[in-house]
Amino acid sequence: MYAIVLTGGKQYKVSEGDVIYVEKLEAEVDSTIELDDILAVSKADGEFVVGKPVVEGAKVTAKVVNQGKGKKVVVFKYKRKKAYRKKQGHRQPYTKLQIEKINA
Repeated sequence: MYAIVLTGGKQYKVSEGDVIYVEKLEAEVDSTIELDDILAVSKADGEFVVGKPVVEGAKVTAKVVNQGKGKKVVVFKYKRKKAYRKKQGHRQPYTKLQIEKINA
């Protein structure tokens, strides 16, 4: 059984027990959250339900494992022959989730 979940503008294929990294969510570590935007669900009996745009009554329960930042991405801009150089770094915040239950 798996579901297609929409969070943070991205889609994730999740099953029970999976660990995923999503865009930062406002939630405390070790708390439980529910994801309501379920685009599709594959049930245990082989039935596949596609939502229009979401599946009605479907929810995914997940536990927040960690809040953190990803690896640094270096952004370096320059223009040749003009002595223009600019170096920036960026670390994208994320939320690590463990999928506990899929209710469809």
